[in-house]
Amino acid sequence: MKSMSNRLFLTFMLLLGTILAVLMIVIGQLFPVYIEQYNEQATTEIRTSMDQVIDERKMDLTKEDQEALYAAQAMERDESLLNYVRARLYGVLAILFTITLILIAIISRYMIRNFTAPIDNVTDTALELAKGNYRARAQENEHERMIPLSHSINILARNLQDITTIREVEEERLKTLIENMGSSLMMIGREGNISIVNRVFLERFGMQLDDVQGKVFRTIGLPKSLEQFIDHVFLTEMPYRQQIKMEVQQELYNKEVYGAPVIGDHGRWLGVVIVMHDITELVRLEQIRKDFVANVSHELRTPITSIKGFSETLLDGAYKDEKMLISFLEIIYKESNRLQMLIQDLLELSKIEQHGFTVNIMPMGLQDVLIRGAELTAPRLDEKNMSFQVDIERDVQVMGDANRIIQIVTNLITNAITYSPENTTVSIRLKENETHGILEIEDQGIGIEKHEIARVFERFYRVDRARSRNSGGTGLGLAIVKHLVEAHHGRIQVESEVGIGTKMIVMIPKN
Repeated sequence: MKSMSNRLFLTFMLLLGTILAVLMIVIGQLFPVYIEQYNEQATTEIRTSMDQVIDERKMDLTKEDQEALYAAQAMERDESLLNYVRARLYGVLAILFTITLILIAIISRYMIRNFTAPIDNVTDTALELAKGNYRARAQENEHERMIPLSHSINILARNLQDITTIREVEEERLKTLIENMGSSLMMIGREGNISIVNRVFLERFGMQLDDVQGKVFRTIGLPKSLEQFIDHVFLTEMPYRQQIKMEVQQELYNKEVYGAPVIGDHGRWLGVVIVMHDITELVRLEQIRKDFVANVSHELRTPITSIKGFSETLLDGAYKDEKMLISFLEIIYKESNRLQMLIQDLLELSKIEQHGFTVNIMPMGLQDVLIRGAELTAPRLDEKNMSFQVDIERDVQVMGDANRIIQIVTNLITNAITYSPENTTVSIRLKENETHGILEIEDQGIGIEKHEIARVFERFYRVDRARSRNSGGTGLGLAIVKHLVEAHHGRIQVESEVGIGTKMIVMIPKN
């Protein structure tokens, strides 16, 4: 703001210079009048002096001679005097003009600077405040006349700084709350653009912030059920709560979703906020509680009924027929083995699902595990005249529990054999990427419907119930596999086409 002081100084000096110049012009215009008055007085004095000289010398001059003498003397004197006086006058005026202008310039410069400096300082402070620098302060000098303005600006700056500090603290608290809350949160503006999402939301849907920030919610790939819920809140502009089942990355989740409109000042409608509480575990536990007795009784009914029926038949006298006795005993033995397998799987699954279950993780190679799993399942493979196709270029080192990974591989190969027809091939592959070792087990079996893929890891769930029961399956193998993979901090994915086959992909971390 130095230009303000300079402009004021230049304006003042221009005005003052103009006034002085006009004054000099006026003085110059009055100069002839003063000279004429001076000449009249001088002429009178000359006449008096010359009359005295003529009388003393008793000179006899006519009236015309006296007038001519007076005129010549006055003319000679007037011309020299006029030139002299004019030169002196202009010189003096120029010196006075210069001195006066310089003195006034110094004084006015000091006064203007003294007057505008506080204003410049206050203006600079106001500009800093406008830029967001609320630490800026104006100088407060008790001798300055502008101290009330400086003091007011400083009070404003302190208030703005306090307000900004409070706002930053509140924003940090709100951000911390939003980011660390256990529920997914999403705020959508009036036009359907996503303005706020938290970390839980991004992790749950496997997205990045850049993929959703500012995008229309219908374009980011949300489940259809969630999109319909958001549309309902937009249309009704009323709070709404609903339990939604959605599929995310081939897994089913149960969400309790709450949506409400966001109302700003003066009743202005800003958009909607969506909060999703994950109740998958609660629903799962509730379903387990409801279905456990029914599922277990259903699974136990067939072997127990068989054992009881054939035992009663034997007790009624059938034991006397040796062939029938042996046949019935074989059936009882087979059903008792199936019953034992079911109980063992239930106990194993219960142990794995217990809180605090861990695996003994250490460096290990996956190649030996795959070979061992193939050896353990080879007898069942031979029964169906099937074969293995192994694709292992080199061993892959991961962090895992060898016994548990053998259990994973054995269950997956057994499952592939169970759901494949005779004379087909089970492919086993070993791969790796930068972070994981990858096991792939692919069959040429019946395949899985797309809508059933997310449910294959549920306990007692069977894609083909009659076929799996006839083959001796318990319906718990894939549930055990999923829990063991998660205990290794890994992932399992399913790729399947009906009538073509199914590929199970297990990823175990390297570090």
